[in-house]
Amino acid sequence: MQKKYETVIAWVTEGIESGALRYGEKLPSEKELAERFGVSRQTVRRALEDLNRDGIVESRKGSGTYAAATGRRRTEEKLTIAAMLTYVDTYIFPSIIKGMESEISREENVLQITMNDNTAEKERRILQDFVRMGSIDGLIAEAVRSSLPNPNLDLYRQLEKAGIPVLFVNSWYDGLDIPHVSMDDRMAGYRAAKHLLECGHTRIGGVFKSDDGQGRLRYAGYTRALMEKEIPVKDSRVIWMDSEEIREPGEVSEKILRRLQDCTACVCYNDEIACKLVNILKGAGRGVPDDISIIGIDNSAFAQFCAVPLTSVVNPVEELGRTAARKITDRIVHGQKMETTEFQPEICIRDSVRMIRDGT
Repeated sequence: MQKKYETVIAWVTEGIESGALRYGEKLPSEKELAERFGVSRQTVRRALEDLNRDGIVESRKGSGTYAAATGRRRTEEKLTIAAMLTYVDTYIFPSIIKGMESEISREENVLQITMNDNTAEKERRILQDFVRMGSIDGLIAEAVRSSLPNPNLDLYRQLEKAGIPVLFVNSWYDGLDIPHVSMDDRMAGYRAAKHLLECGHTRIGGVFKSDDGQGRLRYAGYTRALMEKEIPVKDSRVIWMDSEEIREPGEVSEKILRRLQDCTACVCYNDEIACKLVNILKGAGRGVPDDISIIGIDNSAFAQFCAVPLTSVVNPVEELGRTAARKITDRIVHGQKMETTEFQPEICIRDSVRMIRDGT
């Protein structure tokens, strides 16, 4: 015999699967459901808790309970998943997109790729179009300059309120309770610095990106590795660069050289910066790794084809893209809850780091 709360669960589930309850539609209140089925509100509450746990409904504090992803589309219809990234045709982004496409195309769904140029202004225009047109079933987004206050968080909330799930990739906004898929950036900075320490370096500088959360986390990992060895973290050996300075590092090259002048090694925010640093050092007559060892992060094509092939922390970008696409597709089709995933990094050793003794 079916229990009373199971009757409520069956009614909601069947309604969503049949389309009688549309994706994102608000369910009747606990009181209305209790009256409909002749049960107590406590019984209804238990049913809704089970449904929410299984991802069939979404409970929104102060608003009510809404039909979730299950039943959003009939199985013969195709999904449109948008990927809004800061860039799409440079650095690690083609590999991320390749991973997304391989997963989404398996079911012949559509991946709609858009680029916000790492600007809040363009991000806002894109999000406004998504909200207004309702043309996508889910959004994989990369945050814009995620260490800075962002004016567009309201639009992400509007998408979720409209029943369009959002998942962040690479970087995310602390002000939103939305899961993300990324490399463990704190661990990446830690592994990079620890590798240099294991190679005998103690005077280790760092170049980090100032306007995104990844830079902050990678710096935190760098400082943790030094502190574990009781090596002072010296601000005079750390250079912070924003997005514009990274594109054109010539303007800050003198500061970089000055701050790294007594260092035997340097952790770089990513391979792009590391490769440009190799050229800056070369122009100043300092060789890599003979005069200073350099380690990058991401293990991108920059690391492989740099003038000095770079030792780098591996970011599994293609798998990252596949995982993000799989999570959001399962959320839409099966109502599965999305959880944050952070990949643990490893080191790929090449030619840019040398072993030394006694920190000299």
